[in-house]
Amino acid sequence: MSSDEAAYADLFDRLERERGFRGNLYRQKCLRRRVAVRMRARGVADVSDYSALLDNDPEEYERLLRVLTINVSKFFRNQETWVVIREEVMPELLQRGGPLLMWSAGSACGEEAYSLAILAWDWLARTGFGGWNGIRIIGTDIDGRSLDAARTGEYPAAALDETPADLKRQWFEADGPYRLKEPIPRLVEFRQRDILAGRPEFDADLILCRNLLIYLDREAQRQVFEIFVETLRSGGFLVLGRVEMLDARVRDVFEVVNPRERIYRKR
Repeated sequence: MSSDEAAYADLFDRLERERGFRGNLYRQKCLRRRVAVRMRARGVADVSDYSALLDNDPEEYERLLRVLTINVSKFFRNQETWVVIREEVMPELLQRGGPLLMWSAGSACGEEAYSLAILAWDWLARTGFGGWNGIRIIGTDIDGRSLDAARTGEYPAAALDETPADLKRQWFEADGPYRLKEPIPRLVEFRQRDILAGRPEFDADLILCRNLLIYLDREAQRQVFEIFVETLRSGGFLVLGRVEMLDARVRDVFEVVNPRERIYRKR
């Protein structure tokens, strides 16, 4: 192991020990690029010196974690995916009746989870099919500050770039930052949780995990898929990012609903 690799290993050991972030499970090139962002911001050229800086400035841990876990998102990002969710996935789930749980894994600032809530509420209102009772939407992320931002229900205009015009008019107030209208903010529960922390305490009918797996190494991806298989009910849906693929070891568990949009149904 080179001195540079040893310095990064020490840094990620510190992060796991102090903040529970397991850097060894992520793609190292990606993590190192993001560490370099904070090093430049603090005027530090050596990884060992940056690790020492963390000892003297605990707030830098939080700044570094925000950079490492950043997950840029928007409402209805990749509209074609959301068209399939709106026209095929959501009606099938909601018409089943009974308790229903949707999980946005790696929810960042909540755009994806709130997009689910908007589509579910909109479908129920248009069809008159039942009510909201028994429906839960949970957004989880490792970054507590992103979740705090999600709970405010306020977003910059850029977060709505891909939002259909009718839904934008109906569900957002433009007063400085865009603000979600009631009842949407009350329909989503946010929890701080590492996706690799094991199976959650709930069963899900729909899991959205888009553009997160690409940052994990293969072993971590395998762990995540095992968690999804255990968590997803039979007949439930899994939605991945467009550049993400099912792990070969779980392909037989799923049938393909839409190959382009990476939407699958658990057998």
